[in-house]
Amino acid sequence: MTVDARLQRLLGGEPLAALRKRLRQRYARGAPADVLRLGSLSEAEHAALAALSGRPARPVRSMQIDVAEIDAALARAGLASSLRDALEQLDGPIIDARAERLQVRWQWQQVVEGCAHPGLRSALQTSVGLGLLKRLCASQPEAGARLVLDADQVLRRLPAGGIPRAQLAVATLGNAHALDAGSPVATLVLSALRQGAAPDDDADRVRDLWAAAGVLVNELARPALTLNLPGPTGTEPGEPTYFSLRSLVRSPPAWAVTGRPVFVCENPNLLAIAADQLGLRCAPLVCTDGMPAAAQRVLLTQLRAAGATLHYHGDFDWPGLCIGNQMIREHDARPWRFSAADYRTAVIGAPRPGRLLDDAAVTALWDETLAGAMLAERLAIDEEGLADVLLDDLRHC
Repeated sequence: MTVDARLQRLLGGEPLAALRKRLRQRYARGAPADVLRLGSLSEAEHAALAALSGRPARPVRSMQIDVAEIDAALARAGLASSLRDALEQLDGPIIDARAERLQVRWQWQQVVEGCAHPGLRSALQTSVGLGLLKRLCASQPEAGARLVLDADQVLRRLPAGGIPRAQLAVATLGNAHALDAGSPVATLVLSALRQGAAPDDDADRVRDLWAAAGVLVNELARPALTLNLPGPTGTEPGEPTYFSLRSLVRSPPAWAVTGRPVFVCENPNLLAIAADQLGLRCAPLVCTDGMPAAAQRVLLTQLRAAGATLHYHGDFDWPGLCIGNQMIREHDARPWRFSAADYRTAVIGAPRPGRLLDDAAVTALWDETLAGAMLAERLAIDEEGLADVLLDDLRHC
């Protein structure tokens, strides 16, 4: 489109580009006023506005113009149908920002309403969930719709019967890596499985979410170590037994633990000592092997669901207290000889100098005085050092 040379001289050119931008912004906001008040004008800008409105140019920095008057003047001169038309001839169409925002909002609403899975739809109806989707698809509604469709495809197959994640990805999306850690579809599926909770990138937590949905991720890593857990056939009583995440999810054992105590220790060495010294006479014992990973957490969840009461003991150090807090929060475990009084008793006979504690104290949920007692003594007590006391409990249950 060729711009009239008179209009170009009147309002075009680089010296008036900033003025045109300001005027365009008024229209873009979707609410042009009958009267515009413009300040901080340059001499050239004031002269241009004065010419548009038929006024003499003055050396002032502000000006009030009647939009309808300028529209009429431009029309009479045959330059443009209105001030907006003149601005669009010079610099292209003015996008109505408000209408554009409403259009984009409507598009995202359609994406959410088109979601078939109720859990995913519920997650996307929150600001956190929708914000996550927008980040995953670079705020492009069309890409978001495709991503939601893919996530729907996966979620429709859940819960699965203990299949590897890569197999699920191939079966639903035709790509074995489509559900790899950090992929957009996997991130969205996990958001639905969390039921709208904030994302958590911890690998073990993610593995737990998949496992709860019957999907195996790194299914043979860190199996759960146990001794004398009643229920599964094919295990040798009195001997340590491993249960992989794969076996726990694919074929959940029928644990015969209703109303029974199950003891939980932190260290494999303690379970080995119990097997050596007690064998068949040892109460049911599970080892977390440090902070519980997916297999351990799945097992503990199954035992609680089967009616067991869990009793936890760990190292008297800050990581041990962190594990204890998790056991109480997630598995409703009870402390097992893990109080401030137990610690003070253990310190009396502990060899010195021993392993010293730093200042990174952790408050124990089950005993608010325990951290203070440990800070006072500055001595870590390893679980293996209390084997005689702990085995005495295991022997009499």
